[in-house]
Amino acid sequence: MRLGELKRVPGSTKKRKRIGRGPGSGHGKTSTRGHKGQKARSGGKIHPRFEGGQMPLQRRLPKRGFRSLFKKEYQIVNLSSLEKCGHAEVINPLVMKNSGLVKKEDMPVKILGEGSITLALTVQAHAFSQSAKEKILAAGGKVELIK
Repeated sequence: MRLGELKRVPGSTKKRKRIGRGPGSGHGKTSTRGHKGQKARSGGKIHPRFEGGQMPLQRRLPKRGFRSLFKKEYQIVNLSSLEKCGHAEVINPLVMKNSGLVKKEDMPVKILGEGSITLALTVQAHAFSQSAKEKILAAGGKVELIK
């Protein structure tokens, strides 16, 4: 067998529908669109959410909740994980990013008081919980707020 002798299996391919070529094309005078109505017109598309004039689903469902545009989102770091970057004298968001404690350098960081800390560290962050402040100061460290 050679490449030139290959043939398609009968029935595997069909001729393309040539619509709008008159009644002799086999698709009738209306080109398979039926008689009149929105779907018969050119450009007469109905978007998928249209429900025939019935009240749409997105308007029937009740509205829930509220999301403030001014809410501050913090990346949270617990005290127990601060010891991972204990080699640094000053721990700031850049050091936390390099040690894998936070994902984004430009998003504000908040230190929470979960766990304990033994090293005297200077911690710089955008916000601290009250218990975190007390534990850092009790260990002999410093708390510095970043504006």
